[in-house]
Amino acid sequence: MAAMMSGASTVRTEVRAAAGGSLVGVIVRYESSMGADAAERLIHQLGGTVGAHLDIIDGLAATLPARAVTAARSSAGVQAVTLNAPVRLKGDVWRADKDLNSLYGIARSAGIHDAWSRTDTLGRKITGVGVGVALIDSGVVPVKGLAGTGKVINGPDLSFESQINTLRYRDTFGHGTHMAGIIAGRDPEVAAGKENDSRYFVGIAPGAHLINVKVASADGATDVSQVIAAIDWVVAHRNDPGLNIKVLNLSFGTDSVQDARLDPLSYAVEVAWRKGIVVVAAVGNDGAARTRVSMPAANPFVIAVGAADPMGTEDRADDAVASFSTLGNAARHADILAPGRSIVSLRDPGSYIDVQYPAALVGDTQQRYFRGSGTSQAAAVVSGVAALLLQQRPTLTPDQVKRILMTGRQTLASTAGDVYATGQLDVKKAFDTATPTYAQAFTPATGLGSLEGARGSFHVADAVTGAELRGEWDIFGKAWRPTVWSADAAAVRSWNGGTWNTSQWTGSDWTGTSWTARTWSTGTWTARTWSGSSWTARTWSDAYWTGTAWSARTWSGSTWTGRTWSGSAWASSRWP
Repeated sequence: MAAMMSGASTVRTEVRAAAGGSLVGVIVRYESSMGADAAERLIHQLGGTVGAHLDIIDGLAATLPARAVTAARSSAGVQAVTLNAPVRLKGDVWRADKDLNSLYGIARSAGIHDAWSRTDTLGRKITGVGVGVALIDSGVVPVKGLAGTGKVINGPDLSFESQINTLRYRDTFGHGTHMAGIIAGRDPEVAAGKENDSRYFVGIAPGAHLINVKVASADGATDVSQVIAAIDWVVAHRNDPGLNIKVLNLSFGTDSVQDARLDPLSYAVEVAWRKGIVVVAAVGNDGAARTRVSMPAANPFVIAVGAADPMGTEDRADDAVASFSTLGNAARHADILAPGRSIVSLRDPGSYIDVQYPAALVGDTQQRYFRGSGTSQAAAVVSGVAALLLQQRPTLTPDQVKRILMTGRQTLASTAGDVYATGQLDVKKAFDTATPTYAQAFTPATGLGSLEGARGSFHVADAVTGAELRGEWDIFGKAWRPTVWSADAAAVRSWNGGTWNTSQWTGSDWTGTSWTARTWSTGTWTARTWSGSSWTARTWSDAYWTGTAWSARTWSGSTWTGRTWSGSAWASSRWP
């Protein structure tokens, strides 16, 4: 405390000299011992104003006189002061209609604008109205484009951050918000029937609603047991009033090498598929050298999605499989490709990805957007298209949706590196495809394999002791009983209120106290006192949430201007 007061005194002697001149936007990161209130007082003493609180990084967005930046950096309790300058494409301010990888550009080239122009049997425009898309990911924040009442419905938070009131349901990692924007984002200014207005942000199925089931925390940490519990919850509540969950987006995977007929994660998604939910899974970001797609995309029933690269042109004739998209093998590979290179979606300010990859910020005047690449983004595009199809034809089975998308895909050129002849998404062609009589006939999964095998090579670890979660145990240390769980999952009884695998994971009912209008009530974890700060992802986030994906590369190869974050802006010890 004495050191902080000494710093404040030094600041006062420099305020008069520092004040005046031009103003600059900055991010002020402070030591936890200093606190947000003291940081605010410091900014005001220096003649600045305080903007958004960035609690995820112990920081504040602020405006300071340019000459006060040095004084702020030298103040006790301040860890770093970095410029928060606008980032713009060289030569021009970013515009959606000039960027092939904006959702406007994708919707135009993939035939989605055509789908939006059509109507369903009730005379409504095809935008995914009434269709629920479950997003099992790192959470969602109510940024513009996702903040409308009823757009996002919070399911249970099963992440390690669920016991922290300020973080519950919220996306501290940045991945889930990016996916949510792609699937169903919609700016409030967008009038019905005007979804193709490039001035505003519009996702693939802007009329659909999202069910946010958070499993990953700020470092991307999550265990397979959390993901399986989340899938079971989605199946159990798919027909709850107002949900109508018809699509499940899984923009991640593990490197499990178990047979998909045995792997419990594979079995969980197959149960969802058989219960009428279209499951869309990313094949992974390990490139052509990887001969096995990620789990659960390895399950043959679900829609496995790879990423396409437009190669910097609007003409689809030269499109290719993205270099990072996992190839797989002749028996199991991507069922369909969708745009996945440098996709522009909603930014989650202050999240892990936002801080770690500042050059991926897209330079519109409001700095709302962020650019990322991966089969995650491609899967989100397909999930949105599935929602559009299900509004057009509500009685479609998951098998029929998959067949229509694959029948209507656009074949890539012979030189595109598409070894297994997977075509690219063509929504107009899919919408014109007649409803097939079709049922897949693969050998059913049993789910009797190993939970440890389902994790593959990645494990969450206790940040204090370093002990990794391994073996046939869930995150609460409860034994994994595959014969019991598989039978319960198939019968949709693995959840009993807020209890799963004999532990209390969450609450048991809905409340109306959230920005979403509906929120699944939380529960207190009493079995163990694990909190969001107790576990780290090790290499999980690098391999499965972000992949090689978050980069500044654009379709044109343009570089970025503006300043980036300096130094090491993130450490596990500073995660909430």
